[in-house]
Amino acid sequence: MTTNGSSSRLILNHDDISRTLARMAHEITEKNPDCSSLVLVGIITRGAPLAKRLAEKIKSITGTDVPVGKLDVTFYRDDIAQKGPNLNASPTEILADVTGKTVILVDDVLFTGRSIRAGIDAIMDIGRPGRIQLAALLDRGHRELPIRADYIGKNIPTSKSERVKVKLKETDGEDMVMVVSGND
Repeated sequence: MTTNGSSSRLILNHDDISRTLARMAHEITEKNPDCSSLVLVGIITRGAPLAKRLAEKIKSITGTDVPVGKLDVTFYRDDIAQKGPNLNASPTEILADVTGKTVILVDDVLFTGRSIRAGIDAIMDIGRPGRIQLAALLDRGHRELPIRADYIGKNIPTSKSERVKVKLKETDGEDMVMVVSGND
């Protein structure tokens, strides 16, 4: 699809996202047979609904209710000084005790690794997990920090000039992933 000097290509549709999350949930349960020690924490904005969906799929596989939280990393980012004084932070809501648990940090797109680093710092301020794992719907490469996901929905090679647009029904009214190049 091309409009106004930009082009976009569909990477995942609603069904693709659902299948991808189901596969990731199976991988999580295989690597963590005792799901009662898991806590899923989604990075706001789109990581939070993805964490909830993963928890629902884990419950359908194992019958275990996995606690889900959402995490705002705004004040943990290393570029906070560049963002200016008008930051819009959302409340972090992690009701489960993370101490000694396996926390699975969930995000939509793994890119430079900086948001994940901020998420790890934020989790460590909340408690001392036994371990932290990372689940990302998409890995687009271009890492600036030595961070790697334990569970990846899809690897999508991109150029740095391209943008990955993730839309989820909970935040955007529809499920889709597109790669956009140009002015869009």
